[in-house]
Amino acid sequence: MEKDIIKEGIKNGFLISPDIENPKDINIEEIYTKLRDYDEKPFVINKDIVNIIKQSKIKKFDINWVDFDKSKIDYEKGRERKIYNTFLDLISYDVSEEKREKIDHIVTNIKKPTRDKGIEEDNTTSSFMILNSYKGDIEKKREIQDFVKYYRNRYEFIRKILLDRIDLQNTVSINKIKSSNEKNISLIGYVAEKNYTKNGNIILNLEDNTGTIKIIATKTKKELYEKVNNVVLDDIIGINGVLSKDVIFVKNIHLPDMHCDVKMKKAENECYAVFISDVHIGIKNFLVNEFDNFIQWLSGNFGNDEQKKIASKIKYLFIVGDLVDGVGVYPGQEEELILKDIYKQYRELYYYLSKIPKYINIIMCPGNHDAVRVAEPQPAFNERIKRIFSGLENVKIVSNPSLLNIHSSKDFEGFNVLMYHGFSFPYYSENVEDIRLKGGLDRADLIMKFLLQRRHLSPTHNSNQYIPDINEDPLIIEKVPDFFVTGHIHKVSTLNYRGVTCLNCSCWLSQTKDQERRGIVPDPAKAILVNLNTRAIKIMNFMKDDV
Repeated sequence: MEKDIIKEGIKNGFLISPDIENPKDINIEEIYTKLRDYDEKPFVINKDIVNIIKQSKIKKFDINWVDFDKSKIDYEKGRERKIYNTFLDLISYDVSEEKREKIDHIVTNIKKPTRDKGIEEDNTTSSFMILNSYKGDIEKKREIQDFVKYYRNRYEFIRKILLDRIDLQNTVSINKIKSSNEKNISLIGYVAEKNYTKNGNIILNLEDNTGTIKIIATKTKKELYEKVNNVVLDDIIGINGVLSKDVIFVKNIHLPDMHCDVKMKKAENECYAVFISDVHIGIKNFLVNEFDNFIQWLSGNFGNDEQKKIASKIKYLFIVGDLVDGVGVYPGQEEELILKDIYKQYRELYYYLSKIPKYINIIMCPGNHDAVRVAEPQPAFNERIKRIFSGLENVKIVSNPSLLNIHSSKDFEGFNVLMYHGFSFPYYSENVEDIRLKGGLDRADLIMKFLLQRRHLSPTHNSNQYIPDINEDPLIIEKVPDFFVTGHIHKVSTLNYRGVTCLNCSCWLSQTKDQERRGIVPDPAKAILVNLNTRAIKIMNFMKDDV
């Protein structure tokens, strides 16, 4: 009978606390009836809530149940009793307006950090706008035709970019090449195959909507050969070449790259954005002290005077995926977890974010460890997880990938920030020879440059898991960003490429057994700080006592 009651509670969206000695004595239907009209509901029903529901005179109460649960834990461990009792007062009695204001003040300021004296908050205004966060139909069953439409949409977009190149103004479709009298040929197509001859020459099978043709790059032209050698399957490229029978010998190759003459935008006033990723809350290897120092620094309570002064001017914090370690992500993960409930992991993250000053805009997207589908694009969490962070008005949750605009004003168009967790990175670190020979996964800067040149976050079919969208390809880099921000490989890397500031972020856990088996050596507890006025980059190392 008790198991049935517990199951009934779960069915209605809450758990029964062990402090209720006889669950059969509670009326699940009554509890559900009293709570069903509330936007926010408790995650765990304990004996105090049961008593309150039975006698409460308040028709409507607005409680942050995440903080309520944490105050209960503090109460049980003897650390703090006042806050939990205040919560009970708030939801239990029909108190006077004066007393309610006092209670609201206490609850609203739970564990709110205080700044060191002498450090003034910077009043420079900030702004935030979502330009593109995926909201497609994630439930729709995909058919073969969906993949066809997906690739055609990508081809048409990249083709338009390439047609702007002067050298590709006179491109022809592949089915017209054989009937043409021209020997000098320009065309645009997909790389369907890539092979090497015995002499080391490269043969590409290039495909467009009308047919296929072989493209040959010989070793005699070293610079051109290296460019073709870095081409990957499903790249969309333009080529100039000479037709000889049924093949084309390459003279030049064009990628849908960005223009060279991009001027780097800069804000009028000094203010800062901070970039981190791969927090992995919930794992035993989580760097608790280091991450807490980072949160304290954002609040102006850690570091030297100069660092605290900089912290007061931070307006934006980006967290680029793998917010928590997740559950069931890889074999044997359970042995490495200290929090084995995914919702507890997100509540722990809420606890840290709640201590960050409210004037800092916190923008975060999921990664492959988070509680969303692994296939990209990854949507911005379900409603249950979003509710955990609903009490934090400065937190914005977006999809992976997503494009955002920050710090715009009447006289400044702001910065466009492209967030992408980076699940495709390992593929290109291993399959692009130029990247592999120069360091592989240690060279996130080269991977990011490679993807920007292709205007796509994962151009090769099997470089990651993805869900085709028939209306668009969400992994296309349609608008050139000011910042391209990634994570996933747990190492800090920075690069300025044609006006785009490329930032690959650090992680907040030490090396795990799983990482050791895969040869991954993390570079943890580092935050990337960017001065938006100068675009200067600084790496803050929280592995040290003094950053």
